[in-house]
Amino acid sequence: MEKQQKKRQDMPGRTRKSASLTGSSVPVFDEAFRAQLKELFKWRRDVRHFRREPLPVGLLDELLDIATLAPSVGLSEPWRFVTVDDPARREAVRASFEVCNAQALARQGGERAVRYARLKLAGLNEAPCHLAVFAEPNPEQGYGLGRGTMPETTAYSAVMAVHTLWLAARAAGLGLGWVSILDPVAVTSILDVPSGWTFIGYFCVGFPEFESDTPELEHAGWEHRRSAKSCLIRR
Repeated sequence: MEKQQKKRQDMPGRTRKSASLTGSSVPVFDEAFRAQLKELFKWRRDVRHFRREPLPVGLLDELLDIATLAPSVGLSEPWRFVTVDDPARREAVRASFEVCNAQALARQGGERAVRYARLKLAGLNEAPCHLAVFAEPNPEQGYGLGRGTMPETTAYSAVMAVHTLWLAARAAGLGLGWVSILDPVAVTSILDVPSGWTFIGYFCVGFPEFESDTPELEHAGWEHRRSAKSCLIRR
């Protein structure tokens, strides 16, 4: 009997008979689903090489809707999304990247400088969609719950939204590239958003030129991934 019950629960698409707080059936994420979810995590990559074809109409809005399912401190939903379509603003962001990238190269030495110069660190020229993400550091929504002792959790919440967006984009066949080599103050000014917002990141979105389950920086010999055991401390 127990084996039959477990078999029924593991069947794709089945739901538990127990009700959720909203009264709807609780889904069962079976072994096949969990395996696919792990593959999604594995194949999520920081993409720098994009095809220039535009995104299907409405897809970005759909992905942003999914991104807002991310957890947020006190249900404050502090994330703020800014699509960057204006060519002049894109060019100004690109100029900031060039300055910051040159400074980062100057901080490298020896062989590392040579390797750094070979890296493609942004897809700003090719990606059809540019998206900036900010966090409202003190939103009225949520009434400050959970922020009194750790106010930085509003930024953490926005980062969770980014990660949710990243996975949803990968599941839709898109790639996401995080451009972190930028001046946050300059980007905030370029995009004409409130100066009090916290800049989280600037992202390139589009169809990738190629797929890989290995980080591009690992391919380039810059760094390699480590196991969870290497960063686990037990107390």
